[in-house]
Amino acid sequence: MAGSCVQDDYLSAILHRTPLEPPIATAGTGIEITLKDGRTMIDAVGGAAVTVIGNGHPAVVRAIQEQVEKLSYVYNMQLSNEPAEELANLLVATSKGAFAAVGFVAGGTEAMESCIKLARQYYFEIGQPHRVNFIARKQSFHGNSIATLALASHPGRRLPYETILPTSNYHHVSPACALWYKNADETDEEYVERLAEELDAKFQELGPETVIAFVAETVVGAANGVGIPPTGYFKAVRQICNKYGALLILDEVMSGMGRMGTLHAWESFGDGARPDIQAVAKGLGGGYAPIGALLINQKVASAIRDKKGMWKHGHTYQAHPISCAAALAVQNVIHSENLLKNICERGAQLEALLRARLTALNSPAKPFIVDIRGRGGFWGIEFEPDPAKLPNVNGVRFGPHLSDIAFKNGLLIFGMSGSIDGNKGEFAILAPAFNVTSEEIEKIGDVFSRSVEEALRDAGVI
Repeated sequence: MAGSCVQDDYLSAILHRTPLEPPIATAGTGIEITLKDGRTMIDAVGGAAVTVIGNGHPAVVRAIQEQVEKLSYVYNMQLSNEPAEELANLLVATSKGAFAAVGFVAGGTEAMESCIKLARQYYFEIGQPHRVNFIARKQSFHGNSIATLALASHPGRRLPYETILPTSNYHHVSPACALWYKNADETDEEYVERLAEELDAKFQELGPETVIAFVAETVVGAANGVGIPPTGYFKAVRQICNKYGALLILDEVMSGMGRMGTLHAWESFGDGARPDIQAVAKGLGGGYAPIGALLINQKVASAIRDKKGMWKHGHTYQAHPISCAAALAVQNVIHSENLLKNICERGAQLEALLRARLTALNSPAKPFIVDIRGRGGFWGIEFEPDPAKLPNVNGVRFGPHLSDIAFKNGLLIFGMSGSIDGNKGEFAILAPAFNVTSEEIEKIGDVFSRSVEEALRDAGVI
């Protein structure tokens, strides 16, 4: 964001992630957040697709309070704890046989870093130490550590660190984005076949016996604006991984734990593409405490347990009792209140509102709304990428400018640039809480649509 970060007469000691100092939030209830200056914001993006049940849910608050009183911390190399054990059992039990073990970390980047290390340990333990390569996709994002930046391919986020990124073990193929990369004369099936052939060729180029895993976001988040793969894509890549004995690692840090309306995003595609290892984070704890997790299938878990007997990886706050208690309570709320059903219904309502109100801003000569895509509680709106047709506003790209306008109108969204190649492309993301009401969706749709219209007027195109 740009102008939305302005706050007068205040100098923070925090080294912020934004060019200007963000306003201070002082309270939150549900999807509403109160700022220090008295304004009330509607959080239509869940922070960063995190707050799956909003702020202040009494069941989660109570669970955290009770856990603090019982046990605040143990080091998980010395002691386990009850909420961690219960949460792990729940994640395995609700996976429909996909996963057999869980590893806890403190967030999404740690989860993906841990996937890299666990996958390498798996092949080390089973006697294939020659497997050293990972294949991921261009226009992807897997975290902000050195290894995860190398694994991903997001030019803007990598730029300051390019010279220190390890590159010899990380390789990339094309993104699965039909909107921008499918040829005009291709069917979806032909496009998937071409992507599969490219991935197979990359295995051959590297030497199939050297590849540890293919890694992908099931649904691309902030790098592509809710990038949904074409039908059959993950079934095809699963088959290639099986063909060469490599693992399939899915990054569902943003898209998982119900965000797409199914507990795991890959379930929503019907491809039967169960991963070997999966990373989750944001929706796991819902923002109530920092937590991420690796979900591990039986093959990988058994190899680790049968050989070394232990996961050779860890952090100080791994399986933190308070974080696990918070996440367990969040997941219980989602189940007990039937919130996946609710977010599917509210998501369909939001889609209808967006299609009705935004496409009305288009004309045959000026189709500024290029795409509206998503499922459940995860929606991306793509705008005209050509700056000659949709110009910057006072030097600010359209996506960030839209974010500023929405903020001024009392709505928190993700308005960003770089959805096509890390530079070109303008988009917005909406990701409301799973317990959002019909009335709140109406307000989100109304304020967002008005903000888009205002931003288009600022750009001088309507």
